Amino acid sequence: MAIKLGSKIVSYSVSKEEEKKPEVEAQPLVITESEENNVVHMHEKVERPEMLLGSTYKIKTPLSEHSLYLTINDMVLNSGTKHELRRPFEIFINSKNMDHFQWIVALTRIISAVFRKGGDVTFLVDELHSVFDPRGGYFKKGGKYMPSLVAELGDAIESHMKIIGLIKDDGMDEHQLKLVAEKRAQFETDQKDANCDDALEFPAGSQLCNKCSTKAVIKMDGCMTCLNCGDSKCG
Repeated sequence: MAIKLGSKIVSYSVSKEEEKKPEVEAQPLVITESEENNVVHMHEKVERPEMLLGSTYKIKTPLSEHSLYLTINDMVLNSGTKHELRRPFEIFINSKNMDHFQWIVALTRIISAVFRKGGDVTFLVDELHSVFDPRGGYFKKGGKYMPSLVAELGDAIESHMKIIGLIKDDGMDEHQLKLVAEKRAQFETDQKDANCDDALEFPAGSQLCNKCSTKAVIKMDGCMTCLNCGDSKCG
């Protein structure tokens, strides 16, 4: 399309395209490795540090005049982070009684190997609890029935796993705890008068609980109730 000029051309310049406004640069996506990928779990290639945290449990049974001392050493994984975990790494059993030396050494080495393998090692507790002595079991201090020495070792390991959080301890609710406390208070005087040397936690004549294997079942409010775990026939 022609344009008619009505005046003289005084000056001229080359027209340039309008400069584009600079776009706001998008912030680059910072892709970092997920924290979950950095969490260290127990496995057989984890090297043993110079120092481990340990707990020792004394086991006194009527099977021997000498006590057993069970020590479990734990490794702290992901120390100082929100993923910090304390997991069992090795186990030792010491005693003056050498009658069971061979199988105790074998058992501790196998259990330690399972600990270092990682994964869910809580199954060891059930396996040890299921071992029965053909000569018969015994009641440990507090009235809990132990079918064998191996089962009591499993009981100590279970207690340790609950302490470090590997096994969840549901325990009793407030109502059950209140009932148990009331009944224990009722029998406290009788226990002192009896002057029992073994310091039983539950009243004499208590029946064996099928749930927790403790002689702590009494008739309470017309219902057979366990003072140890709160199990009741009345629900």
